[in-house]
Amino acid sequence: MDTLLVIEDDLGIQKQLKWSLADYHVIFADNRQDAINALRRHEPQVVTLDLGLPPDPTNASEGLQTLQDIMALAPSTKVIVITGNDDKDNALTSIALGAHDFYQKPIDSDILKVIIERAFIVTKLEQENIQLRQSSMDNHGFIGNCPKIQHVCRMVERIAATEISTLILGESGTGKEVLARAIHNQSPRCHEPFIAINCASIPEHLLESELFGFEKGAFTGAHKTTVGKIEIANGGTLFLDEIGDMPYTLQAKILRFLQEKVIERVGGRTEIPVDVKIVCATHQNLQQMMAEKTFREDLFFRISEITIENPPLRERGSDIILLAKYFLHLANQQTHRKINGFTDDALHALCHHHWPGNIRELQNKIKSAAIMADGKMISELDLALMPVDPQNTEKLALNLRQVREAAEKQAIKQALALSNHTISQAANLLGITRPTLYSLMEKYAMMDEHKAQNESSL
Repeated sequence: MDTLLVIEDDLGIQKQLKWSLADYHVIFADNRQDAINALRRHEPQVVTLDLGLPPDPTNASEGLQTLQDIMALAPSTKVIVITGNDDKDNALTSIALGAHDFYQKPIDSDILKVIIERAFIVTKLEQENIQLRQSSMDNHGFIGNCPKIQHVCRMVERIAATEISTLILGESGTGKEVLARAIHNQSPRCHEPFIAINCASIPEHLLESELFGFEKGAFTGAHKTTVGKIEIANGGTLFLDEIGDMPYTLQAKILRFLQEKVIERVGGRTEIPVDVKIVCATHQNLQQMMAEKTFREDLFFRISEITIENPPLRERGSDIILLAKYFLHLANQQTHRKINGFTDDALHALCHHHWPGNIRELQNKIKSAAIMADGKMISELDLALMPVDPQNTEKLALNLRQVREAAEKQAIKQALALSNHTISQAANLLGITRPTLYSLMEKYAMMDEHKAQNESSL
């Protein structure tokens, strides 16, 4: 049974509410101290608070202070403030202090019960959202529930326990480094270094010394011996990001290291053994590069003992909304704003944008929208995305009936096409009777189309 705290000093109103709110476990308090004690002890999800509390029931100061104390101790608690008739100023002040809702006297038990029930529903939805976010975050740092991401996460779990070399393929901004870190964090090497180096961001003439290190005097400016990234990663994981951009001349030296597990610093003659787990990533088409002789075939087979395809954001369905809400949560913390969510038009735009920059682009758009939004909800205008062509997209389907009807209609069309518009065969394919199929075709106004198809085949 849900717990409700009623803060009210009028015994008559207490009796009235106790009788009308019998569906809840009701705890009563008639002053601020007792209310705070009850809050700590019972942890109610919803509180009703009469602002007129002793020692000065005619003034709202004690009630407002009680509200502030509740919000400080349990900010997720839904407080319904009860004010005197026409006391709008204190009602608005209460909302500004964090109250969930307000109700003006005289008390109508039925109306108040509806408001309380709605507050409990909101609380349950918020708790489910938190649980969903936590379960989504259990995917080794990946937020998402779509089948492709679930498949990737299962691969991570299996790869992490092995020493197999892994190649991660995916467009820029899909989170390839996050995936590499997930492999490292789930591996027996998790307490050792994770060293990432972006082969595309370091000039060609510096990349070799960055990877392998150099001895003192190896070249102009080499004033001391410097350890390279490969050597620093010893015992842990080495992540070579954008390996497709590695210069062809350096690929042979990387291949030797992968085969022999030893390196030589630039300007050095001593072989140094290095034990690392190798994870590589690229957005390049390595098959095409091998055909063009810009990427070594032997290196490809060495780094791709197993390959993970990291899906682009546009192929992740409702994960876009899940990620958008998560990034909005981060943006609120970073910008100290309190944006509540997205308008329907914004959700529609998010789901139908192509997202060439993938997750990185989404995060940037949400952060800028959170800064630019004038109201409590992010609109399509705030997102500043390319406009969605209504001729080429459908409205975001959030209604289960609409989704079911669309699926049924599509299945009937496919069955009729496969059966050359023979009703009995189409019904068999769908696993239903002919009368049921006729009924569905009439429901979706498909009979005229069916007759036209039959006539054209004669």
